[in-house]
Amino acid sequence: MIFPSNRVRIMVATKPIDFRKGHDGLAAMVKNELRKDPFTGTIFVLRARKADCPKLLYWDGSGLVMAYKRLDEHSFTWSAVKDQLMLMNHAQFEALFAGLDWQRLRVIAVKAPRAVA
Repeated sequence: MIFPSNRVRIMVATKPIDFRKGHDGLAAMVKNELRKDPFTGTIFVLRARKADCPKLLYWDGSGLVMAYKRLDEHSFTWSAVKDQLMLMNHAQFEALFAGLDWQRLRVIAVKAPRAVA
């Protein structure tokens, strides 16, 4: 998979959804239930009741893109099921999509330099 740049926001819906929905159904769910605009370029990570697959939905500027991944022998690590959205950084997203435990990642704060010598 081609991973998004660091400028793209990644939001995870922690409540499971009906995976029978397609592009338009998921976009409507993002707008009506999550109260977010699905056409901003934000990547929405959605989960099914079973923890074995995520669906990604995002607008690339010319259309809605949907990606789906299923692990054959393992399940993905998800946060607790709640009725909310969670912001995820890119390292966590890559770990989640690879099937790793993204919750064990530690974010290191890096300060931008003040001036160039």
